[in-house]
Amino acid sequence: MDIRALKIDGAFEITPRQFPDGRGVFLESFRGDRLAEATGHRLDIIQTNVSVSSRGTVRGVHYADVPPSQAKYVTAVAGSFIDFVIDIRVGSPTFGLWDSVLLDTIDRRAIYLAEGLGHAICALADDSTVMYLCSTAYNPAREHAINPLDPEIGLTLPDGITPVLSAKDAAAPALNEAAAAGALPRYDECLRLYSELAAGA
Repeated sequence: MDIRALKIDGAFEITPRQFPDGRGVFLESFRGDRLAEATGHRLDIIQTNVSVSSRGTVRGVHYADVPPSQAKYVTAVAGSFIDFVIDIRVGSPTFGLWDSVLLDTIDRRAIYLAEGLGHAICALADDSTVMYLCSTAYNPAREHAINPLDPEIGLTLPDGITPVLSAKDAAAPALNEAAAAGALPRYDECLRLYSELAAGA
């Protein structure tokens, strides 16, 4: 598989090698050893999530308190998504910037997001299904959201998409509001966590 660093430090695009034949296709969708070479530590998978979305559904921007936060390895198992990673780490040189990866069942790419990063997806087709491998279990007391339509972030949705948000995501604060409230991860805390994870590898 090919692992490419995105423009947000701590985020990677993973493109597997596929082996098609008359029966179908085979691929390695996750290689912990290869990912560890890029991230500096093994991803300890504690929970997996599956989310099914109709076209236009936007989920996010979601993040969790650091520490321990939650690293994610995300791939599509049906349909297609635009997957966004947003740097919400206060003090980061790329704070407020984002990158994206197309997740579908053609190239079967995945995206890895380190702890402390913001995450959002936009479904491009009905019944699109995404699977998350997560480093920690869901803890609602430590989970937060930023409005994905915040113009300061400026996520670019595909033409023809009318975004559909949950009531929680629609009511979420803008990036600058969350920063002013002290609700965002700090870059120095994230770097400390990454170092601890690497030391334990």
